[in-house]
Amino acid sequence: MVYVMTLQCEDLPGIVHAASTAIVAVKGNILENDQFTDPVTNLFCMRTRFESPASLEDARTRLASDLSRFSPRLGLRAEDVRRRALIMVSTSDHCLVDLLYRRENGDLPVDIVAVVSNHPDLAPLAARYKVPFYEIPVTPPTKVAAEERLRELVVDLGVDFVVLARYMQVLSPELCDELRGRIVNIHHSFLPGFKGARPYHQAYERGVKLIGATAHFVTAELDDGPIIDQDVIRVSHARSSGDLVALGRDVERVVLARAVKLIAEDRVALVGRRTVIFSQ
Repeated sequence: MVYVMTLQCEDLPGIVHAASTAIVAVKGNILENDQFTDPVTNLFCMRTRFESPASLEDARTRLASDLSRFSPRLGLRAEDVRRRALIMVSTSDHCLVDLLYRRENGDLPVDIVAVVSNHPDLAPLAARYKVPFYEIPVTPPTKVAAEERLRELVVDLGVDFVVLARYMQVLSPELCDELRGRIVNIHHSFLPGFKGARPYHQAYERGVKLIGATAHFVTAELDDGPIIDQDVIRVSHARSSGDLVALGRDVERVVLARAVKLIAEDRVALVGRRTVIFSQ
């Protein structure tokens, strides 16, 4: 069995030794290891893939015991047990299409357990990929009830993380705090950037030479969460606003897919306002 272990704690001597000793004790063999100490928070982060004949519970018990003196935030899962994601959308389909296609073709190691939308438009798309679709309309009077329904789905479906794939509603600060580090959003620019409506038209009017996208964790502060992935495309004055919209859609879906893959593979560690990314 191949396992993925994640660990986060205060940086102290002996952490790697204790972890490797525990892995050897369960007859494990390390296949991949990445580690980093964040200089801002002094948090030590590590991701380790290892193979072992031990059961998940036996491996977890031994790791927890040998590492207990460091009081770590410790995660362990069998690599073939996929993370469960819930995708939220409004009416734009480009990010959802891309995620469903990548999952269907084995390029995205995640189980998409539901699509939630405040509009009915993308229900046929979800049905085409045999993913349950839940329409939860959101208006000022129904916002609290809508978020309560979302909470129920997260619990009932065993959701590990939520993906806002061009979901055009602002989540409440309370929900953002409850799901801290578990909601990823795609933003239409290389942050910081143009806020509000028609961002690509604003970019066109300002004559920008780069457009891009940013995938980040959602916080109560709008579009200000820890950044997971970013990318840009160079454009010239000859491009129209329509060209920028089309190019923007391309970079948005690529960046979001990369971010979802990183999270699904436990390659993202949240350290304060920043992230540590253990790339392949």
